[in-house]
Amino acid sequence: MLIMSITTSLDIFLVVMTLVYTFLVLYMRWGWDRIAGFSERQSAELGKAKVSVLIAARNEEENIARTLDCIVAQDFPKERLEIIVVDDHSTDATAEIVANYAPLGVKLIKLNEGDKLNSYKKLAISRAIAEATGDIVVTTDADCRMGPRWLSTVIACFEQSEAKMLSSPVVYSEERSYFERLQTLEFLYLIGLGAAGIGNGHPTTCNGANLAYRRDVFYAMGGFNGIDNLASGDDELFLHKVAEQHADKISFCKSREAIVYTDAKPSLSAFISQRKRWASKSTKYKDKKVVALGVSIWLFNLALLAGAVHFIVDLPKLHVLFLVAFVLKVIAESFFIHPLCAFVERRKLLLNLPFLSLIHAVYLVYIGVAGNVGKYSWKDRKVN
Repeated sequence: MLIMSITTSLDIFLVVMTLVYTFLVLYMRWGWDRIAGFSERQSAELGKAKVSVLIAARNEEENIARTLDCIVAQDFPKERLEIIVVDDHSTDATAEIVANYAPLGVKLIKLNEGDKLNSYKKLAISRAIAEATGDIVVTTDADCRMGPRWLSTVIACFEQSEAKMLSSPVVYSEERSYFERLQTLEFLYLIGLGAAGIGNGHPTTCNGANLAYRRDVFYAMGGFNGIDNLASGDDELFLHKVAEQHADKISFCKSREAIVYTDAKPSLSAFISQRKRWASKSTKYKDKKVVALGVSIWLFNLALLAGAVHFIVDLPKLHVLFLVAFVLKVIAESFFIHPLCAFVERRKLLLNLPFLSLIHAVYLVYIGVAGNVGKYSWKDRKVN
């Protein structure tokens, strides 16, 4: 009787959470559809704001030159562009490479050896903003690639939407393995989640590799005060601070010209470490709606795994509830991710969705726990 009661409870739990998850995914699709596309014609209409592009870099000698080449080649007016790279205690030739770009207007700042804390990236960005002269701050990473119209598109969208903060798309590219292609598809889900939240008027997440905000807003929000004891969160947690007062002034640039490209993680250990870092930010969430969204997604995947165990144990009786829940998961996610794959012109990635949906449940349940306990490795450092 006890076993039957537990089984029934788990079945009810799976049914309820499947319905909740399906509704949330459909709601996210609605949020994505609500964002108007930003055209190339519109991006030609620029104002007069000065822009500071900021990069925090640590041990990026293999990537930083390519990123800087992309930025200095932007079609944005040079008299209104400032590029600042903050070297975060690199032990390789990163600083020397950046210094070579000084004739092209790239400014190098080095963090002091005495700067010993948990949140180096937030410190680097804060130092850069303190020395920046731009009205609009644009952050990106040292391992990114952009087309020549990236900055003009982002800034035109920023100005025309009268935003205080603008999130723009980040996409993995140049994959070298099937594992990296799976990451590309999964990362599109995350970027879509962030865009959909903005479209629905409830910003949840963004990516610091392609983020813009007004410099005066940074100081009005107190910068990273209150979130500076966590290594990660220079993007998402700051988004939440801005959203507390200006949710209606946060926009998403839905344009291919605005995409920043970066690389997936080459190994499982590097991927897990990255996702643990991202998940660690959830301990600082204050918005109950954001917390509820994250918890609901996690509980659904937990229920799905429990249903999978029940399916395997009860296989002779063909317990189909797990199969129904899994099929609904794949259908709902296909409906959500299809326009995202079309947006980045990677429709073939959808063929990997059924397999990704299965392993995604295992990984999400694990990361939801592991990301909130202990330490993880980031840029050759152990951080909390």
